[in-house]
Amino acid sequence: MNRVTTTLWRPTGQAELDLVVASGWRAWPARLPEQPIFYPVLSEAYATRIAREWNVADKGVGHVTEFEVSNEFLDRYEPQTAGGRELREYWIPAEELESFNAAIVGLIRLVATYR
Repeated sequence: MNRVTTTLWRPTGQAELDLVVASGWRAWPARLPEQPIFYPVLSEAYATRIAREWNVADKGVGHVTEFEVSNEFLDRYEPQTAGGRELREYWIPAEELESFNAAIVGLIRLVATYR
């Protein structure tokens, strides 16, 4: 069976999650000037690690979200490895985030919160 979507995860802080909620759970907010790349990850374990170790340490709270993205869109990108074979992520240029959001199938879901 050929899948038409890929499940991705995104560790996020409260401010970014608030903007996702404001979108109706349908889109990621535009990147700030110091954020030229959007990094969704390929495993819940990796997203959890970032949320717990980085987001909680930096802001006191970290969330893990899960969502489906069209393979037709993702096929344009090669997953990148960030320090270990289980630490895989996509690097989506900020100027392509609107197209990325259009390729989200269904809603973004909150799957965990850490404090």
